[in-house]
Amino acid sequence: MTKANSKSEAAAIRFPSDWNYEATVSEVETIISQIELGELELADVFQRFSTAVERLRQCETFLNRQQQQVDLLIETLLDEPEAL
Repeated sequence: MTKANSKSEAAAIRFPSDWNYEATVSEVETIISQIELGELELADVFQRFSTAVERLRQCETFLNRQQQQVDLLIETLLDEPEAL
């Protein structure tokens, strides 16, 4: 996947109104634990893994958007003339 494709895919990710970064990370951690225990059927492992990848993409998109906002704020601060 190219960087341009990654950015366009990130822009397409929609978040539910109740989406929460910390809760999503916790969900991924739970999925990893379930897989590591080795008690799931193989089909369930693939399904849970797919869910974890989707959630990680959401997290990455969220963090990228937040970084863009921080960068914009810093740029705005740097562009403002100093007040004395």
